Amino acid sequence: MAATVAAAAATTLSLLQRRRAGLAAVATAASSSFSSSPSASSSSSSSSSSCSPSRPLRGFAALPPSAARGYSSEAKAGGEEELRVRYLDDEHKGIVVLGLNRAHAKNALNKNLVKMMSKVMEALKSDKKVRTVIFRSEVPGVFCAANLPVPTIAAIDGIALGGGLELALACDIRVAATSAKMGLVETKLAIIPGAGGTQRLPRTIGVSLAKELIFSARVVDGEEAKSIGLVGHAVEQNDAGDAAYRKALALAKEFLPQGPVAMRVAKLAINQGMEVDLLTGLAIEEACYAQTIPTKDRIEGLLAFKEKRPPRYKGE
Repeated sequence: MAATVAAAAATTLSLLQRRRAGLAAVATAASSSFSSSPSASSSSSSSSSSCSPSRPLRGFAALPPSAARGYSSEAKAGGEEELRVRYLDDEHKGIVVLGLNRAHAKNALNKNLVKMMSKVMEALKSDKKVRTVIFRSEVPGVFCAANLPVPTIAAIDGIALGGGLELALACDIRVAATSAKMGLVETKLAIIPGAGGTQRLPRTIGVSLAKELIFSARVVDGEEAKSIGLVGHAVEQNDAGDAAYRKALALAKEFLPQGPVAMRVAKLAINQGMEVDLLTGLAIEEACYAQTIPTKDRIEGLLAFKEKRPPRYKGE
């Protein structure tokens, strides 16, 4: 009996070691995807020029500090910009705000808008100066991200129904005004949530409650959303109608001082770990932790602690 148990344990250990080796390769590849990107491998002077928050995404014209760059999926009278990308500066340097601005369609998604968002996401992924991305609506009263390696925050100041809520569920953190309205209402139209809602909602609030909300097509406000764990923060709406955005900005500012490589790897470890059992998750954590050891940022963190000064991280 003891020999059988020992043999089984040895087999399990061998499998775990092979799995850890595979996970280490995955973590290494994910880590190198931003450390070896064009912006990460370029000289400091060229990197500063190409990633400055006063400049837009690569391939687009330069803008004044804190200005917004707009993209339209189709011609609109009056020149409506459907997607606005804004790099913040000064104390918010490192934060990028993506604003949806399809007022004529209440921010309803179409194929062209999704294509534009995908293009922006790809550019942001390789920009090591970007620390946090906030998704918000530029249309008052309506909210309507993608899988980025940096923290993402959904600021819900208005209505987020169907695809709008599914976009918010794709973000790491959700903030809502207490007056906001959220729900996956697709069953009212004899369809189901088809942009991740049936998978992300139960992972966020639990299977039973997710089924209840989807089966009933129920709409909840920000206060109830906070009570069931759909959003992390619910704030009273202000006169400007941007209370959730203001809270999201404050959260993003809290993230800015942290090591950017560590933030990306921590997100990777959490996301991958949630899809597997605890033992495998711990192996993922071990593999991801190993990726932070040889970074320049880790050495800078130790030096800053020793010299009693704020660290100056470069994302390397």
